[in-house]
Amino acid sequence: MIIEVLKSKLHRVTVSEANLDYIGSVTIDEDLMDAANLIANEKVSIVNLNNGERLDTYTIKGERGSGVIGINGPAAHKCRKGDVVIIMSYAQMDFEEAKSFKPKVIFPDTDTNKLI
Repeated sequence: MIIEVLKSKLHRVTVSEANLDYIGSVTIDEDLMDAANLIANEKVSIVNLNNGERLDTYTIKGERGSGVIGINGPAAHKCRKGDVVIIMSYAQMDFEEAKSFKPKVIFPDTDTNKLI
């Protein structure tokens, strides 16, 4: 049996920009992507702690060390600059493998989005 489990999580990062006039996706500081084991174009789910909105999109590498969390395209209607969000990705794996799998969960500084 194959199941879907949490693979990566950026817990409580702050949206630094919301760009409605963009084709879509979420821009994430490359340092945060590396720390959370995320890659460019990976599907992610975003949960907005300020308003309860949830959305799925894909990642784009942002400037390393910038702390950028940019919500792009139509998703910018669901997240505003200053909102605190959780960004998660999932992986499909065999049930037995999933029992011992440990997701990569990162807790950056919420004010700067920098690694602690």
